Parts: sequence; structure tokens; C-alpha cells
Amino acid sequence: MDQKKRVFSGIQPSGGAMTLGNYFGAIKNWVDMQDDYDCIYSVVDMHAITVQTDASKLRSQTLDVLAQIIACGLDPAKNILFIQSHVPQHAELAWVLGCYTMFGELSRMTQFKDKSSKNPQNINSGLFTYPTLQAADIILYDTDLVPVGEDQRQHLELARNIVQRFNGLHGDVLRMPELFIPKVGAKIMSLQEPTQKMSKSDPNPGAFVLISDSQDEIMRKFKRAVTDSGSEVRPGDDKPGVTNLMTIYCAATGKTTDEAVNEFAGKGYGDFKAAVGEAVAAILSPIRERAAQLSKDKAQLEAIYRDGAARAEDIARRVMRRIAKKIGYVGK
Repeated sequence: MDQKKRVFSGIQPSGGAMTLGNYFGAIKNWVDMQDDYDCIYSVVDMHAITVQTDASKLRSQTLDVLAQIIACGLDPAKNILFIQSHVPQHAELAWVLGCYTMFGELSRMTQFKDKSSKNPQNINSGLFTYPTLQAADIILYDTDLVPVGEDQRQHLELARNIVQRFNGLHGDVLRMPELFIPKVGAKIMSLQEPTQKMSKSDPNPGAFVLISDSQDEIMRKFKRAVTDSGSEVRPGDDKPGVTNLMTIYCAATGKTTDEAVNEFAGKGYGDFKAAVGEAVAAILSPIRERAAQLSKDKAQLEAIYRDGAARAEDIARRVMRRIAKKIGYVGK
């Protein structure tokens, strides 16, 4: 029997609730992959501290996001689910890989430029070097595939550059990861600025949908979603608002774009936006209820993340020993 390919990905706990973009761009695909791949998923709390965060809030948000990804359908028995800071090899390998990462490579990272402009009072070195920690997250588990959004392509390319550089010096030590981007719903845009990615850091709460939103909130946000001039319900470069809503509708219903266009032929934007809201609410309502139940059961959550960390560290420790030997560390 062929060995399953290994998948690793992580999600930040900042904000405490995942967006619809997180669900369709990442988590739904994680769920779809869990039977066919050896999957490892982490709530990456170490990445979250690149911005100043209240300690108690970070703890609660980390557990909330863990509960949400389980509620989305990730089975702890089929996947390794853990909290990043519980596996110390992430920080250990990040330092090693930092010594194989060029300053110029990090300075070209688009997200560093974006986040620096948004947080000019806190341009810390962690914000600059976190793509190296992200590379360590991936490399630490001999990852084959990384299912992330299009916006993370640059960071995955950096990880691949680091692997190539390290292996060029030390032999075939690190596994080369590949990017996996889903065909539908890979990038969900803002409901108010459809040329911008949906983000819960948006100052306008109507721009994003959270998994924790009630059905009424979901419907209200979609009814107020920005559309475009004209009344024809079809995607196109001249209709970014409708295109985004069509992407969401197809991701939520499993319908093709052609099927959706035919369904709304002759109908107006009002009917279309209501249908999108209803389709999204139908998916998110049971997830929201299950996540709320899990969040109340602290003992169950603790058992899941402790077991996940132990399983993750077993892999990470072996990979780190292999790397340490190659770079010349004295064995313990």
C-alpha cells in the first residue's frame, strides 16, 4: 500500500473566529483531504504575537479557533491537531532556517510590507522573520503538500528556496513541499470592497462573515454586500462584486458557475444576494452550534490538543535530530 502524502497547514487565532474566507479557502479543503492524506494542522499562536495581543484574549481565541476547526469536520482521530507553541521544535528550527534565509528574501515579502504599513508603531523583527517560522512549520513535518490560499504562495516559495539552499549544502535532508490551491473558493473577497481579500481586521464589520455570526447577521451582511452597475447576475472583470458573490455561492452549493448563472437569469441582485446568504447560513449554522458546545467542554479540548502535540512532537523531534546532525550540533 502506498504511503499517504503528508499535509501541513496552520491557522492564526487572532480575532478568535474564522471568517468565511478561512472556511472556503482552507478549512473546507482540510476536511476534504483528511481521508486521503496524512494531515497535520496547527493553531499557530506563535505567529499571532507579531502584533501586540492581550494574553487572556490570545488564550481564549486559540481554544475558540481549535473548537471551530473541529466543528467544521476535522476529526482528531484522523488528523493531528495541535497548538504551535506546544511543540518547541518550531522555534528551534526557525532559528536554524533563519541562518539559511537571506535578508533580501524577507524584505521582499509582500505581507511584511502590508502589515508594516498598517502597524507603523510595531514593526518588530518577528514580523519581519515570521516567514522563516512559517517555513519551519512546514519543513518540520516532512510536508509534501501545503493547502493554503493564493496570498500565501510567496511564503511557500520562500520555504522551497530554503529547502533547496539547505539541501544544496547538506545533501537530500529536507523534503520539498508543494503548494495545493483548491479550484473553487480559494480566495474570498470583502463583501464591501470586492477587490480586497476578506479579512476580520477590516474596520467595517459588514465586509466579512464570521463562523460565529448568527443567521440574521449573515443574511444582513449579504443583503448589504456591494454589487456592480447593471442588473445581470454574471461573473466578469467588470463585476467584481457579483463575481465574489458567485464564487461564494458556488463554493457553498457545489454548483458550477454556469449552473448558477442559469439559475439567476432574469432575476435581480436582491434575489441573488438573499440566496447566497441562505446558502452560507445553511453551512455555518451547524458549525457555529458545534463549536459553541466544544468551547464549553474544556476537558475535551485539552485532551485533543495535548494528544495532538504529543503526536506532532514525536515527528518533529525525529526531523530535528536529522537536521541537527547535518549542521554539526553535538548530539545529546
